[in-house]
Amino acid sequence: MKNSELTVDTIQNFEGKYPKQLYILFFTEMWERFTYYGNRALLVLYMVNVFKYDDTKSNLVYGSYAAFVYAMPVLGGFIADRLFGYRKSIFFGGILMAIGNLTMLVPTDWSFYLGLSAIIIGNGFFKPNISSMVGKLYKDGDNRRDAGFSLFYMGINLGAFAGSLLCGYVGQKINWHYGFGLAGIFMLAGLLVFYKGQNVLGPIGKSPIKEGDEAPKFAGFSLNTIVYAGSFLMIPLFYFLLNNYKMTSYIMNIFGPVALLYVIIMGIKEGKEAFSKIVVALILTFFSMLFWAFYEQGGGSLNLFASRNVDMNFFGTELSSAAVNNSVNPLWVILLSPIFGIIWIALGKKKLEPNSPVKFALGLLLLGLSFYIFVLAGNASDTGKISLWFFIFGYLIMSAGELCLSPIGLSAITKLSPPKMVGLMMGMWFLASAFGQYLAGVIGTMMAIPSEQETGKAMDAIQSLSIYSGVFEKIALVAAASGIFLLIISPFLKKAMHGIK
Repeated sequence: MKNSELTVDTIQNFEGKYPKQLYILFFTEMWERFTYYGNRALLVLYMVNVFKYDDTKSNLVYGSYAAFVYAMPVLGGFIADRLFGYRKSIFFGGILMAIGNLTMLVPTDWSFYLGLSAIIIGNGFFKPNISSMVGKLYKDGDNRRDAGFSLFYMGINLGAFAGSLLCGYVGQKINWHYGFGLAGIFMLAGLLVFYKGQNVLGPIGKSPIKEGDEAPKFAGFSLNTIVYAGSFLMIPLFYFLLNNYKMTSYIMNIFGPVALLYVIIMGIKEGKEAFSKIVVALILTFFSMLFWAFYEQGGGSLNLFASRNVDMNFFGTELSSAAVNNSVNPLWVILLSPIFGIIWIALGKKKLEPNSPVKFALGLLLLGLSFYIFVLAGNASDTGKISLWFFIFGYLIMSAGELCLSPIGLSAITKLSPPKMVGLMMGMWFLASAFGQYLAGVIGTMMAIPSEQETGKAMDAIQSLSIYSGVFEKIALVAAASGIFLLIISPFLKKAMHGIK
């Protein structure tokens, strides 16, 4: 059969564990995540070392950026559902992200903030729609879906590992701006992969507007043109907001409730059973917000913790803290993803696979345990530096928790959402991540180490380790308590899912 003759049914009736179309989406997302995590490895360290921002400002600017990155998919998902389709959204978003990263090659503060602003808009179009396309490869009730998302998630982390390692090393050891520019080049590589491979996707991801029909208009202008122009006009808005990062909480506190209210109104129209599933999806989304608020310390406080309080000596070689802190987690995910995929499939065949709420609870419990490992390592240190091996082991447990929650959440959203709301609900999933990212920045300020300019004396490693360990212990307790609570209510959520796992 020719690729042009492929139908959704043909694609979904695949044999084996994974559809072949999954690999195109796998590699496209891999290079996009190279870009995002390559940047993530550098941003806070760049602001502290180059701009000379204190820890508090660096964490809040980073938290605001990450919050906007994950908030914009609500709008991007809505536009894809109603106008662009997934494919056009992915192309447009990827181009904006590449432009943003390449802008950051210029060594000025304005280019730094301008580049981040373009990335925010681009990610809004790219991020929810590549994940939504994965869900479209599976029929409702196909128990291979979670395994497919686990494999897709491995692609995410291959990119995150390579981007963190390469951009982290180049940026911290050679030139910060070369690290940012390298991320942009690989974003273009991801778009090339998608362009060359999209013909195997058949009708999946095409615009909901039928071929030959005229695009909707507003005030005489095509909505397509309005969206393109509006996207570029929003870049100066985010430039302003990042430079005035204290406004982020006000923006999020307005945007979040409005988006939630819209989803509820749309969900009620879908009928009682569909709305029940949407409520479960929203509850899981809330718990994911808590997870990301703690997990995303990796881009902020854990970046600084690794630089100050982890012994980076590896058999006589001093490693880059940025590269290590941001690459260890995705490396573990890469190694563990196939194992989790096999486990879910095997348990599914025996009808023993835990449902999504239980998997989420396990994710939160493991996350709490990982931070407690950092605390134990700190308590055992009398030098202010913890062992690199303890640090790596803590990330192993954190990564196992991530695999119980993040790919499962992506899969659950596609299963629990009505077909015409998948893009919007995927946007809500990422909006929860946005709130989590912002909260991560706020939590990071609780671990701000006073600078020598503030106190007149530099704080030593023993003192800073005590500050980090105190907050890490609180994170561990809250994450574990959230996991236990979710386990308790999981039977009620299972009933409300109406047979969906």
